[in-house]
Amino acid sequence: MTVIQSNREINRSVQDVYQFLADFNNHEQLMPENIYNWSSTNDEARFTIQNMAKLALKVDKRIENEEIVASPSEKAPFDLVLRWKLTPISDTVTKADFVIEADLNMMMKMLASGPLQKLADYQVNKLKEILG
Repeated sequence: MTVIQSNREINRSVQDVYQFLADFNNHEQLMPENIYNWSSTNDEARFTIQNMAKLALKVDKRIENEEIVASPSEKAPFDLVLRWKLTPISDTVTKADFVIEADLNMMMKMLASGPLQKLADYQVNKLKEILG
């Protein structure tokens, strides 16, 4: 299993960060420009990654103010789990960890680990930009 992660401290309470991330409708704001055909509900999202694949994700688990776990709801190019972990630093600061766990063979690891790391970095930076 390949584990890719990125984190940032967000100047918001853990409740604020959790409420934003718990609703998949908000995740479109965290996506880079190469994501299009976005559609979502509170629990699911569908989108296309330019020159790559279509992906459908669903929320598997929510632990209030701690963690949100999502995985593909349809066949994906490889098995993966997306995990947002939230840790309160203080009443007004939260550490947000975005972890991508992907089952990649050696060839896929060489091709996909760079773009997946860029995605993880982009999403945590965008979260900080939006929430503070």
